[in-house]
Amino acid sequence: MSDGFDNPRAMLRLLEQNARRRFGQHFLSQQGIVDRIVRRSQVGEGTKVLEIGPGLGILTNALVKTGAEVTAVELDRDLADHIERVFPQVRLVRGDAAKQDWKALLGDGPYTVVANLPYNVGTQLVIELLEQPALFERIVVMLQKEVVDRFLAVPGTKAYNALSVRVQSRARVGFLLAVPPKSFHPPPKVDSSVVRLEPYEAPKTGAVSPRAFDRCVKAAFSQRRKTLPNALSAQYGKERAREALEQLGIDPGLRAEVLTIDQFRELAAVLEGGAEPADEGPTEAPSDS
Repeated sequence: MSDGFDNPRAMLRLLEQNARRRFGQHFLSQQGIVDRIVRRSQVGEGTKVLEIGPGLGILTNALVKTGAEVTAVELDRDLADHIERVFPQVRLVRGDAAKQDWKALLGDGPYTVVANLPYNVGTQLVIELLEQPALFERIVVMLQKEVVDRFLAVPGTKAYNALSVRVQSRARVGFLLAVPPKSFHPPPKVDSSVVRLEPYEAPKTGAVSPRAFDRCVKAAFSQRRKTLPNALSAQYGKERAREALEQLGIDPGLRAEVLTIDQFRELAAVLEGGAEPADEGPTEAPSDS
């Protein structure tokens, strides 16, 4: 296999005559960044790896070199043709990653996900991957910095929202590296970050099901500027919300952004009144706004 990946910009120019730009993809063009991502992904000989949106294959190339068994999902037909031609050892899946049945597609895990995710669907994809902890043991992805900041945010900070609680109740989250716009071709208008998520064996949502927990968290953050009783009132009624907060010793003058995940577990247990069936299916991905 030729190592033409030292000049992704030149490769892209060759493909751009036919490649469709409608997916808004930004291609990594700095080998040093790629090497750091792969090294921190801890993949090696025989590791099952899922790459979403391989694009030109600069990350694919580095993954293949480790001896990993790579499955790549690519929607763009011209880019998929390119990956198939250059990497015959990679299992290529042509299609939309947002519409995949991962268990049916991949079979038994565990898999490590390593990907530069399209920003328009990145949050949705991460949430879907976290819904299947038995299949994915590690998720290392590049996303818009603002989204990664929310994954990592702690109570009382501006970035802390329903997405923060949802992700942190399902996985250990760790920042890996910052990636400036100049690392891509074409450069995006935003900064990027790489994050590592290690899913828990089961979501840590306390006495209620993940769906019930998410419903409570979403309600609490639905009107961020309002106090908890007012924000929760649309879902549970203002009086019931006040009683639940009183029971837990939570100041009703507080807003959702200051509650810890433990407090959200307790609040959900009181407001949702017990666990729901475990087979209720995946929950709706929360907004990252």
